[in-house]
Amino acid sequence: MVEDNRGDIRLIQEALKSTTSPCDVVVTRDGMEAMTYLRQDGDYQAAIRPDLILLDLNLPKKDGREVLAEIKADPNLQHIPIIVLTTSRNEEDIFNSYDLHVNCYISKSRNLAQLFKIIRGIEEFWLETAILPPSEVPLTEMG
Repeated sequence: MVEDNRGDIRLIQEALKSTTSPCDVVVTRDGMEAMTYLRQDGDYQAAIRPDLILLDLNLPKKDGREVLAEIKADPNLQHIPIIVLTTSRNEEDIFNSYDLHVNCYISKSRNLAQLFKIIRGIEEFWLETAILPPSEVPLTEMG
């Protein structure tokens, strides 16, 4: 998960705990840290490829739009499914995200019940239905 808002991180983690699919959540707090993690640089040299990325658009240091573009342009990362989970309902953000090949665009809800419903929908499709590339493979071995 790439998210800078502590409250949103806590709520999304709570929602994920309520799901039936076990998942380990790694949180990066800005776009630069996310790319460092994904490229296995610095403290993240042993990072494992994530099954799925939940990406906020409005991030410090490097915004989510830049992160999305970099991931989708990188042959080692471009196959990781990305869900933009953001407060933005701006049509330009939505169009540009899909233009950059985001897999799904979801507007965050401030309503706890609705957020849990969103996370359950993500779990049902992305973790229980979709067949994803294996996450055990270190990022440098992909491609």
